[in-house]
Amino acid sequence: MYDDILLPVAPGGKGNDAIPHAKSLAERYDATVYVVSAIDTIAQTLRGPQAGAFAERVEDAAEERVETVTAELESAGVDVVGNVIRGEPVDVIENAIGDVGADIVVMPSHTRSGLQRVLLGSVTEKVVRVSPVPVVTVPMADREEDADAAERAKDAGNAGDGAGAE
Repeated sequence: MYDDILLPVAPGGKGNDAIPHAKSLAERYDATVYVVSAIDTIAQTLRGPQAGAFAERVEDAAEERVETVTAELESAGVDVVGNVIRGEPVDVIENAIGDVGADIVVMPSHTRSGLQRVLLGSVTEKVVRVSPVPVVTVPMADREEDADAAERAKDAGNAGDGAGAE
């Protein structure tokens, strides 16, 4: 059913809850995963003394991210191909769907709402609208909220530990 899976990853991103889903689909269908990261062209249009350094850091981060994800999938026995492409993320992903012959796209979805959603938009949301193939969206856990919740639980547990010690 799925021979070719497209897995877009953000440059410099740390976590991506979509990776295990792409891995699972690849294992189930003996599919190849195509990991792609877009280097947004806005970094190339900046002016000033730091613009070149910024663009280079973005490109390095994208290459490192693709290498990390491809290595993770390869170590799990998944056939994987990685690529970094210059361009607007939605355009890069849309073109990659056709270029690799993707049967499905697996990508993360951040749960933003209100003004943040209006101002930032969502690459995933746009890809869902333009994609000629199914798009599996995986909600991203908010790492900061998770860490705060874990810390509160730890503090609550510690508070109870000393209650009966006297």
